[in-house]
Amino acid sequence: MDYIRFGAVDIGSNALRLLLCNVYEGNDGPVFKKAELFRFPLRLGEDSFLMGSISDDSIAILSKVMKSFKLLLEAYEVESYRVCATAAMREASNKDEVIKRVYNYSGLRIEVIDGRTEAELIYSNHLENILGNEKSYMYIDVGGGSTEITLFKEQRAVYSNSFNIGTIRMLHGKVDKLEWSNFKETMLMLGESMDGLEVTAIGSGGNINKIFKLAGRKDDQSLSIRRLKECYDMVSSYNLDERISLLKLNPDRADVIIPAFKIYLASMKYTGIEKIIVPQVGLSDGIVHRLYDDYRKTV
Repeated sequence: MDYIRFGAVDIGSNALRLLLCNVYEGNDGPVFKKAELFRFPLRLGEDSFLMGSISDDSIAILSKVMKSFKLLLEAYEVESYRVCATAAMREASNKDEVIKRVYNYSGLRIEVIDGRTEAELIYSNHLENILGNEKSYMYIDVGGGSTEITLFKEQRAVYSNSFNIGTIRMLHGKVDKLEWSNFKETMLMLGESMDGLEVTAIGSGGNINKIFKLAGRKDDQSLSIRRLKECYDMVSSYNLDERISLLKLNPDRADVIIPAFKIYLASMKYTGIEKIIVPQVGLSDGIVHRLYDDYRKTV
């Protein structure tokens, strides 16, 4: 069966990702199948949120990784690709310099997207078509620098926003108190708007994927807020070294997973949502869906 291949690069606050995805076109619509996923740990968020700019060392590493991604995109002969950077780059005072240096070295042009665009791209995965059009869902995407929330009912997005609350910010005490207060009030408001509705959370991001596995859940299962809290209590009972040695977490995951737990738990607690599902999709998947939609408009 013929397919079309697309590429998506996600320059996050905690890591860099390249997704190569095959899209098969059938009578029942397109089928998206991940071909390859590459992840490189680079904490641009620590530079941006703590120092206000991206360091020369980080720019050098970023440039090398982007050059590698560019070669892979060419080798896989993708139809099109998009390179998106989120919170860490949004807030870096030298983002224009970073974009220029990375382009000159790698040939990849970085697009710095705002929080609302990030939320819209995540929503582009259209999981509601798979999970059930008649139900209500709330996307919760937790990154290193921001959390994107999208609530939709009957296939229609009724609320979408981005908050400057992320795992790296929390880890270093860089979440503004007013931002957290606004987040809490917004979640409570959304919870009130859900009165009488059965709403399921959809979690995306590397941390919730790992949390799901730690909780012993499989892809087709949901995770209750009670079990999520139990898993948090278990993981937080270990120190950082124990999370790495005993729970087998990567070092760049072992510290940020605790604040990730807190954000997901707060999101569900304040909205009154009882369960979360984790289809293991995120920003890069949404980029691919958008690229495919754009491709179909031209053929």
